[in-house]
Amino acid sequence: MVKSEIALGAWSWGVGDTGGDKVFGNYLTAEDLKPVFDKAIECGLNIWDTAPVYGMGSSETILGEFIKNVNRDDVVISTKFTPQIAGNSPNAVREMLEGSLKRLNTDFIDVYWIHNPTDIERRTPELIPLAKEGLIKSVGVSNHNLAEIKRVGEILGAEGLKLSAVQNHYSLLHRSSERAGILDYCAANGITFYSYMVLEQGALTGKYDRAHPFPEGSSRAKSYNGILPELETLIGEMRRIGERHSAAPAQIAAAWAIAKGTLPIIGVTKVGQAEEAARTAKIILDKEEIALLEELAEKSNVKTLRGWEREM
Repeated sequence: MVKSEIALGAWSWGVGDTGGDKVFGNYLTAEDLKPVFDKAIECGLNIWDTAPVYGMGSSETILGEFIKNVNRDDVVISTKFTPQIAGNSPNAVREMLEGSLKRLNTDFIDVYWIHNPTDIERRTPELIPLAKEGLIKSVGVSNHNLAEIKRVGEILGAEGLKLSAVQNHYSLLHRSSERAGILDYCAANGITFYSYMVLEQGALTGKYDRAHPFPEGSSRAKSYNGILPELETLIGEMRRIGERHSAAPAQIAAAWAIAKGTLPIIGVTKVGQAEEAARTAKIILDKEEIALLEELAEKSNVKTLRGWEREM
């Protein structure tokens, strides 16, 4: 199976605590999202990223309803172990994985992540038997710094396993992982770097500005509405570059992430977004365009570190 160059995120699917309604201001059901999934598959986009903490299982449940109607070998499923919702069970990782398998209607997970570096020494070894049993095809870590990434790799390596992926916040507005050497380390060690929030939850799509803010009451509104004025120059240049490539600003933000050697995760809630994501992989930015985008992003002086994150 050929994996797509873009992963599709399902964080905004479903409702509930840390779900699409609370974080994004969306109220999406399986009926709303089925055409989006179908179009993505039609376009060759086959990597889907979710987590049990997204809507406390509702995101996985919706995605699982769609997965059971396609050939399982045609999709790559990425989900996570989130320590903060695990409790103190000695089998917490296995129990959370089993819940994900049930909701996702699958016998295995292609990429299983440690969602954050809480208690690496305890949690990483718990993944090893699950991987050896074939319940997990590959192991990734999310929100880990370079030292933590290396340590997880050591623990897995001692058992003949490999760290396959890193998933960190990475965008034109947040390049902490690049500055910390994580991108270079991943490239040198055959580790795929998944860039999440590459569109900054919509702030880099050109859809939102002072006159068109994020929906009030959502965490997006709280985090981004106040900085939208500072992004106008950058978004304007993204539009100009987009015109040269027959692309929207969101596609330029994702194409930049691909050019930097990462695999961007794009949240999709509409059929048109899936179609745009499929076309994005064909956009090739030149060095001058990349440099200008990065220069304007720096000049905006916008910081998008979120409450659950830290500088790498």
